[in-house]
This record gives sequence, structure tokens and C-alpha cells, in this order.
Amino acid sequence: MLQSERWRVRPGEAFALAAVDPASTEGAPGDKAATKDALHELRERLHDLQHRLWAEDERSVLVVLQAIDAGGKDGTIKHVFRGVNPQGCKVVSFKAPNDTELAHDFLWRVHQNTPAKGMIGIFNRSHYEDVLVVRVKQLVPEAVWRKRYDIINDFEHGLAEAGTRIVKFLLHISKDEQAERFRRRLERPDKRWKFSKGDLDERARWDDYQAAFEEAVVRTSTGVAPWYVIPADHKWYRNWCVLTTLLETLEDMSPQFPEPAEDLDGIVIA
Repeated sequence: MLQSERWRVRPGEAFALAAVDPASTEGAPGDKAATKDALHELRERLHDLQHRLWAEDERSVLVVLQAIDAGGKDGTIKHVFRGVNPQGCKVVSFKAPNDTELAHDFLWRVHQNTPAKGMIGIFNRSHYEDVLVVRVKQLVPEAVWRKRYDIINDFEHGLAEAGTRIVKFLLHISKDEQAERFRRRLERPDKRWKFSKGDLDERARWDDYQAAFEEAVVRTSTGVAPWYVIPADHKWYRNWCVLTTLLETLEDMSPQFPEPAEDLDGIVIA
């Protein structure tokens, strides 16, 4: 069995977010130190597979990261994608839509940021904000956001048909862990800028967000765009889970170096 199967939400199966222990370290290659050591080899494998994907220039990978505030999206990007070739990797962060974006359908700004052939695209937040924060803060009527699950499934199916492999991660932390991370942000000068009073308003909606995450995962985990719910209280374990899942995805794709466009036999470099 693939390691990633323990975190994948299978279409049609019962799933409850509350049943996932955010402090779990199941399957890790050892304790914190051993797991962090193992990441070095995994990053080398990612570097090689990304090189092949870039050279092949036929398919792409889209990595979607979602989490509650302080869930670890930025840290995951920093630690998992350390050392990859920037030419073949693009990170897009989706914040509150501007006036131009609001004048279009909710997927307009997303579609133009999907990865081109040969690329790994990383969404820090994503189109799922339109069934998460939009739902919790009641920015549009339920009759509007509830239709978006099917629209998202169709959108992702279209990307998959065009050659994009989609891997979606929900970084699942506990409410106590979020509180601790908020405290560290307030205490550390290099982290303080990331905190705002509005974070506490969002924290007060914790249960509403958990319900929104759960339904989004259940409604949109499909064969071509699966969700992986990652226990993320331990950052070192989170990084190992995401990197392991991404590697298994790329290894299944098996990108190959292309043959030269012309016959190079007999060429001599003087």
C-alpha cells in the first residue's frame, strides 16, 4: 500500500474530520530527528522528478494547499519545495478577490493561474475559498456557494483531461495548536507581522470552518483530484506526509526525458 493512502479521502466513503487526529505521526520513518533526516533524500527525489517533468513538457502538477489560519501552508511550501528548480515551479496565493476578479465568475482568476505543461503549480489557498470563507462569513447566499461543488469538480476534471495531475492537501491542526502558533506569532518579532486582530474573529468561527472543510472534502475528493487530510500539529510530520504524497504522485506519472529532436550521433565537439 502506498503511504499516501492513509491520508486520502476516498470518493463515496464516509469521512469525518473530527475522526482525524491532528497530532498523529502514523507511518513516519522514526521520531522527529529521524523523519527530518529522511526529508533530505525525499527532496533529492523530488528534484529529479521535477527535472523530468520540466524536460518532458507534456503534463503538469497542481498542488492545492488549504488550512485554517496558522495551519502551515507557508511552512509547507518552504520546506517541501526547498531545492526545486524555480523555473519549473510557480506559487500563487489567493487572497480576497479584487474588483476586477469579482466582476468575473469565481474560477476566472484561478484558471489563468493553473500550471502550464512541465510545471508544478502550488496554490496557497485556492478556488476552495469560495466554498469555505465565503460560506462561513455568508458572503454569498447558500444557494450560490452550494452549487460550486459541482462546478469545481467539473473544472478539475477538465484540468485532468488536459494533462494536469491534481493533488489537494488539507493541513489539519487542532484548536490548541492554532492558539499556540498565534502566541508564538505575537511573541516573535519576525512572526508578529503575520498576526492581525481579525485572526481572532476567524478563530471564533472554528466550528463553522471545520464543518465547511469537511463538506468540501467529501463533496470534491474525486478519482482525478483527491483530497489528502494531513495531520499537521507536528510540522516535521506534515512536511514528510506532503512530500511523500507528492513523490508517489510524480512516480506514478513517471515523467521521462524526451528524445532529442534531431539525430545527434556522430557529432564531435572540437
